[in-house]
Amino acid sequence: MPELQYPRVLLKISGEALAGEKGYGFDFPTIDRLADELVGVVGMGATVGLVIGGGNIVRGSQLAQLGMERVGADYMGMLGTVINALAVQDVLERKGIHTRVMTAIRMEEIAEPYIRRRAVRHFEKGRTVIFAAGTGNPYFSTDTAAVLRAIQIKANVIIKATSVDGVYSADPKKHPDAKMYDEISYRDVMLQELKVMDQTAVTLCRENHLPLIVLNIHRPDAIASAIRGERVGTLVR
Repeated sequence: MPELQYPRVLLKISGEALAGEKGYGFDFPTIDRLADELVGVVGMGATVGLVIGGGNIVRGSQLAQLGMERVGADYMGMLGTVINALAVQDVLERKGIHTRVMTAIRMEEIAEPYIRRRAVRHFEKGRTVIFAAGTGNPYFSTDTAAVLRAIQIKANVIIKATSVDGVYSADPKKHPDAKMYDEISYRDVMLQELKVMDQTAVTLCRENHLPLIVLNIHRPDAIASAIRGERVGTLVR
């Protein structure tokens, strides 16, 4: 079994990633491919926590911009992340990965309430844990929830899987000449106002010395390569 530079990882995936080319709902061939990647990572001996956004179902900030009251809109977004967590859990368990969904909002009929010590115990037993419902509070993004959970479970790294190859000086989809960084500091991310994560999440990472790897979710074996310590995407620290 290869030696892992990051034996415990928190993986942050956008809800849109589950939608594939459709942009909304679920694209199960895409979820199946992602699950195969996670099977490989778990097979390497890594313990994995997952935080999945809800943008393929509902995005609270967009509803708020359309005039909906922000608190209610954000709770709808949190429920979207629970739906995604249950979908991914089903696919993972059919592939033999023992999985638990833990939610920041209590709903015992379908998932366990988030209790840090219980989550750590799941990791000790080799289970993959999907953290749903964000932080349980409106006005906080799933990026912030991912960093918070990563710190609480003492993850060695947080990996943000996106649709681009790493962190760029500008949006590469709008600016083809944008420069990609192999490595960048949290200070420079904040000074240059790069859209890596929201400022709360970046500040939490920086203050807790938690490294962040931003990589392309569509690149085969990218997650496994990053956990082994190979240079993939952008390292932020």
